[in-house]
Order: sequence, then structure tokens, then C-alpha cells
Amino acid sequence: MRDPYKNGMFGTTNPYFKKKPLKGNLVVVLDGKFEERGLKLIVQPSRCLKIGEVHELIVTDEAKGPGDVVNRIAYVGFFTVKESAVVVAGDEVKIGGKVIGTIAGYDETHMPNHYNIVVKAPSLVTGKEMGLELDSEITIGEEKEKR
Repeated sequence: MRDPYKNGMFGTTNPYFKKKPLKGNLVVVLDGKFEERGLKLIVQPSRCLKIGEVHELIVTDEAKGPGDVVNRIAYVGFFTVKESAVVVAGDEVKIGGKVIGTIAGYDETHMPNHYNIVVKAPSLVTGKEMGLELDSEITIGEEKEKR
């Protein structure tokens, strides 16, 4: 079985014609940074996240994407998925209505427990430094139709 992403079958084509945003809430606010974390982003640009799952948000200021290794990181927090959705690299990430960055990719170090969801951000800022609160709403992506 061939993986269309690993085999470059999509090229630069975006197959996501319509999709709903993921919605969730913070259940943990984190505070920590690393310069040499070594997160290995999988080559697939999308993941299906199901209602009730808990996943971790991590920011990086490195220009990285699927298949890359990410070293400079800041921990943001863990969130629970309130509405299942497909999350895609490039999707905008908002916490409490404020944009923190865009999805760079996913690290599977802790699977099947949770994904490390890596977000490209302008700077390395932890959840504590952002002043985040428990239960803050997380939104990833926007409801849209590809034109």
C-alpha cells in the first residue's frame, strides 16, 4: 500500500476541498523551552483528531513543515478535542480567539497517548508566558471551501 504523501502523489495540490475547524479546550497550561528538542515531524500534513482525545500544542520559531526535525520549541499546553476534525499543516491555530501561529506538523513520540502538534509561531512563547487559562477555547482551521 502506497502512502500518497510519502510518494509525492499530491505534489503541491491541496485535496481538502471543504473542512470544518477543530474545536477544543485547554486542560493543561505548560511552561518550558528547549533549544535541541529533536521532534521528528511525520511526512503526512494531516491528522484526524477525535472527540475526547487529548493532544499537546508546542510552538517553534523555526520555518519547518512535514518531514522536518524541529529543535527550538516552547510548550503551550494540552487540549481536549470537543469537535472531531481533520487538522492540516498550514491551518491557523487560535487560543481564546487569538492567533498563535499555523500548524507545522505532528510528532508521534508519545503515540498512542497523544500527538505533539507543532505550531509555527513568530517567537518561542510558552503557555504560561501567553497568560493562557484552563478551559480556553482552541480552534484549529476555519470552515471554508477551497476555490
